[in-house]
Amino acid sequence: MDSDLLHTEKILADRKTFFLDLKQNSRGMVVKITEDVGGNRDTIMVPAEILGDFIAALTDIKETADSH
Repeated sequence: MDSDLLHTEKILADRKTFFLDLKQNSRGMVVKITEDVGGNRDTIMVPAEILGDFIAALTDIKETADSH
């Protein structure tokens, strides 16, 4: 899968590192979210066209977490 990296962010949390990469390929834009824990990596891909829904859901979860 040939893709071009458009933007990247890195978040450090305890012993975990999260990488958020905005990429573009022939099928469109996607955000690749990778969690690295001691060299073990898990990745999910979020299509850019649903980022608004994804962020809204995370915002709702954060608001619930903040109220507890």
